[in-house]
Amino acid sequence: MVFPGMVYLSHPTEYGTLYTRAELEELSAICRAHDIPLYLDGARLGYALMSYRTDVTLPDIARLCGAFYIGGTKVGALCGEAVVFTGHHTPKHFLTIVKQHGALLAKGRLLGVQFDTLFTDELYFQISRHAIDMAELLKKGLHEKGYTFYLESPTNQQFLLLRDEEVERLKEQVVFSFWEKPDAEHTIVRFATSWSTTEEDIAQLMQIL
Repeated sequence: MVFPGMVYLSHPTEYGTLYTRAELEELSAICRAHDIPLYLDGARLGYALMSYRTDVTLPDIARLCGAFYIGGTKVGALCGEAVVFTGHHTPKHFLTIVKQHGALLAKGRLLGVQFDTLFTDELYFQISRHAIDMAELLKKGLHEKGYTFYLESPTNQQFLLLRDEEVERLKEQVVFSFWEKPDAEHTIVRFATSWSTTEEDIAQLMQIL
């Protein structure tokens, strides 16, 4: 069989759930024992780090992963991600490989300017915590209205189990993501808060619901 090239994680996962520090330490130990890189997809990393129910920090990720990336677009950047190789895990001739594959972005320094700004005065963490605070406010309102949660997410993504007729009603005024259909009469949908969500947005949604 083909020898695996890496172990790939998403943190948070697509369902807004989080790995614990203990779980990451176990995975990291297994990867190191077999000389396999542990790679962490951090498209929503800020929302994982700022969750009120996580024990994982950015230094933990740098210590346990061979490589990870910090997503920018979901915390307000125009585009781009920052790939981080920890320790001595940077592939040889990495910049040359990027160019050979046609992935070297002209004026790429503009991407760097965004991350320089995000990581000045902890803006990245402040933006991410704001989204978490708005998600907690959203969750509280949804619980008070008696909505059924598909799962309890500790991040900015909240998943509801709705009857199909309720989904059709909400479509007329609310933007949300279809996730899956667990049966013929219900649909799982996702509401997501972000750096730009306001308390007024949440209040307006509660009125519609």
